[in-house]
Amino acid sequence: MAHGPDRRVVAVVVTFNRLALVQRLVERLGEVAGLDEVLVIDNASTDGTGAWLAGVPTTGETPVLARTLERNRGGAGGFHDGLGWALDRDADLVWLMDDDGLPDRDCLARLLEHDYDFWGPLVVDEEDSDTLVFPVRPPGSPTALRTVAQVRAKDRDGVLADIVIPFNGVLVTRELVDRIGLPREEFFIWGDDVEYLWRAREAGARVATVTDAVVRHPSVGELGTPMAFGRTTYNHSPSELKHYCMARNNLVNLRDYRGPLHALAFVAKTIWFYTFTRPSLARLKLSARAMRDGLAGEYDGHERFLT
Repeated sequence: MAHGPDRRVVAVVVTFNRLALVQRLVERLGEVAGLDEVLVIDNASTDGTGAWLAGVPTTGETPVLARTLERNRGGAGGFHDGLGWALDRDADLVWLMDDDGLPDRDCLARLLEHDYDFWGPLVVDEEDSDTLVFPVRPPGSPTALRTVAQVRAKDRDGVLADIVIPFNGVLVTRELVDRIGLPREEFFIWGDDVEYLWRAREAGARVATVTDAVVRHPSVGELGTPMAFGRTTYNHSPSELKHYCMARNNLVNLRDYRGPLHALAFVAKTIWFYTFTRPSLARLKLSARAMRDGLAGEYDGHERFLT
């Protein structure tokens, strides 16, 4: 193992109103060897999650500690709080995951056979274990890999270098967090994970996917709606909350990490999509407001969708 037994590994789980899924995940984490502690961040759930977590044993072979936030701060706020809490509890490695994933029992052990700064497993469809829930595109490749077989045909010694699906069973070292800080809590949802990955890369982090480590995840369907005569796709969501956060945060990420031309291309893509592909004046107005807020550094606009 690259990481010795003296390194403390803490899992951080962020949950919101998915009691059955977080119960399933916490039970599984209790079966994972090499895990020292589980920290659960409850985003002010209203489905009984807080009451259930209050009754989970805080002692034993893998203690489970929970913190219920005063208000829903989204995945971004949850991971910001949880990662900081893990470091306060002397974690050397933090294993980050949403409540809807389910790592295989040997997932952590397989990850720990490798030594990186920010690395994670394949995320596969829980109903079809050869299909990736989130396709991966190796750096420099024109095509995305959509199946486990395709990934394993491209890996080297069980690793895809320089790519990972963040916050779905990823490990991050304490040293990297000390260098780059915590996730951007103001993003609420959408793009906080990508921003953290891009920030890690800018800091020179060693990033990888371990292809024999697996997290199983419900299908999210097709990622992206075809547009421009099928030549590209757009992340359209019927949810106004999700679209607002996507438009705001994606524009900020592209501006900060890819430059103004990429940001302008995203603006043009949005205009095209809601003018020709899915015509909607209301969605164009929402997009404009979201993008304006992002460029102005105003990050409370999503709150009007939470009432």
